[in-house]
Amino acid sequence: MGISKTEKFTKEQNMIATLAKALAHPARIAILEYLFDTKSCVCGDIVEEIGLAQATISQHLKELKNIGLIKGSIDGTRVCYCIDDSNWEQMELILNKFISTKKPHKNQCC
Repeated sequence: MGISKTEKFTKEQNMIATLAKALAHPARIAILEYLFDTKSCVCGDIVEEIGLAQATISQHLKELKNIGLIKGSIDGTRVCYCIDDSNWEQMELILNKFISTKKPHKNQCC
């Protein structure tokens, strides 16, 4: 596969693709659901809840944090994670707009 030419696409198209990629793993969905339920927690709590290795959870947390869906604050030697409400609302608006797009189907072949 060739190099992605993201500059050929709109900012919104790139954002949707990036969000979809971040949400494309069931462990990340489970992490997000857990954070919604608990409001905030440390990595060890997520490891216990989801049952994956700490290094695996840390990698998924890093991906979610890089996209801005979660944020973390340092508390001594622990990092406490929570949903980034502002970015989550922005993602919700972008995805809802995309998903609710309705176009008439005038193709004879479909």
